[in-house]
Amino acid sequence: MIPRIVIAAPSSGSGKTTVAVGLMAALRRAGHAVAGFKVGPDYIDPGFHAVATGRPGRNLDPMLSGEDLVAPLFEHGSAGADLAVVEGVMGLYDGALGTEGFSSTAHVAKVLKAPVVLVVDASAAGRSVGAVVQGFVAFDTEIRIVGVILNKVGSDRHEAEVRAGVAPTGVPVLGVLRRDKRLTVPSRHLGLVPADEQRAQAELAVDAAAELVRAGVDLEAFVAAANTAPPHHATPWSPAGEVAPPEPVLPVVAVAGGPVFSFRYTETTELLAAAGADVVTFDPLIDPLPQATAALYLGGGFPELHAEALSDNVELRKSVAAAVEDGLPVIAECAGLLYLCRELDGHPMAGVLPATGRMTDRLTLGYRTAVAATTTRFFDEGRRVRGHEFHRTTIEADADVHPAWHLPGGTEGLTRPHVHASYLHLHWTATPDVPARLVAAARERVR
Repeated sequence: MIPRIVIAAPSSGSGKTTVAVGLMAALRRAGHAVAGFKVGPDYIDPGFHAVATGRPGRNLDPMLSGEDLVAPLFEHGSAGADLAVVEGVMGLYDGALGTEGFSSTAHVAKVLKAPVVLVVDASAAGRSVGAVVQGFVAFDTEIRIVGVILNKVGSDRHEAEVRAGVAPTGVPVLGVLRRDKRLTVPSRHLGLVPADEQRAQAELAVDAAAELVRAGVDLEAFVAAANTAPPHHATPWSPAGEVAPPEPVLPVVAVAGGPVFSFRYTETTELLAAAGADVVTFDPLIDPLPQATAALYLGGGFPELHAEALSDNVELRKSVAAAVEDGLPVIAECAGLLYLCRELDGHPMAGVLPATGRMTDRLTLGYRTAVAATTTRFFDEGRRVRGHEFHRTTIEADADVHPAWHLPGGTEGLTRPHVHASYLHLHWTATPDVPARLVAAARERVR
C-alpha cells in the first residue's frame, strides 16, 4: 500500500471534512497525486474529495462492502496515486450501534494499518485539549495517533495554551487552523449541498480550505507521518474480476446524474462497464432518455428540492413511463424511487409505480439488514443484503403492491418484475451479480 493517513476526530463537527479536503487539495498543489477516501456510506464528502484531488472520491465501508473488501478497494482506488488521505466518520471509535466499533474510523484504520491524525476543535477549551488527546491515545493502543491538528483556534495566546496542554502527551501538533468564514459552505436538511449541484461554490470552498491548510499545517511533517504506515499488501479489487467477461453486444445502460442524482458509489458505474454496458450518464432535469437505452439506473440525491424542474421535463417522464411499460429493466435507489412514483409533493413524476412521495420532518438514517420480499430480475426472494437509508421523504403506496424488502420494522420499496425501487442504498461491490443481472437484462432487449 502507498503512504496513507486517516483523518479522525473526537466527534462529529470537529472539522474533519474541512481539514481532509484542505489537505487533499494542498497536497495536490504541492505536486502529489492524492487518492481521497471517506469512511462510511457518505455521498457528499467524496464529491468534495473529487474536486480537491481531481480523482473520483471513494468510500470504505466494512458494513456495506464487507470487511474483507476494504483493503482491496483501497488498493484499487489509490492506483496511480503516491499518497492517500482517508477522511473518517463521526468520532474515531464510533461505529454501527451495538457492534463495539464495527465500521468505525478506527476499524478502517486497523484494516489499512494506517496512522491517524486527530482533528480537535479547540474553540471552547485550552489545556483540556491535552486530556482529550491523551484519552484517545490510551483508549485503543492498536490505533497509532501520529499527530494532532488543532482547529478553530482563536488567538496566539489560545494556541499557546492548547499546545501546552498537548505537549505532555508526546503527540506532535502538525498544524493549527484559525476560524475562517470562507469555509462556510451551503447546507440543507441532509447536510452539505453536493459538489455536483453547485460546482463553482464547491471549488471556492475547496480553494479556501486548501489555503487555510497550506498556511496552518506542516505539509512536510504530514507527508512524513503518512510514510510511517507499514508495508501492507492486498490484491486490488477489480470490477472485471467480479463479473463475467462482456459479450460483443454493449447495451446502453442509462445512469441518472446531474445535480439531482449525484448519490452513487464510483464502483457502481465501474461494475456496469465491466459487465459489458455502454454506460451513458444523463441529467434528468434537462436531458431526454439516452438513445437506445436498454436499462436504467436511478441513484440517490435530492429530488424533493427539484421536484418542479424534474416534472417540467415532460419528455423524459413520458419516455421513462413508456419504456418501463415496454419492459425496460430499472434499478432505483432513494431519489430514483421517488422519480418513479406518480408524484412528488404534488408534482407529476414518471408514474410507473402506484405511489406518491412527499417531504416530511422525520429523518430516516442508518444501516439496514434487508431480505428481498419479491423476486425480480435483480434479486431473488429471500436474498439478504446490507444497505443504508438516508432520507426525509416518505412514499404512500396503493394497497395491492409488491414490496422490495423485508426490514425489521416491516416492508419497504416497490417492485415490478423488471423494476426494483427502494430507499435502500447498496454498495454493489458486495452484490456484483446485481449490476451483472441488470446488464444481462439490458442485453436481452437489444438482441
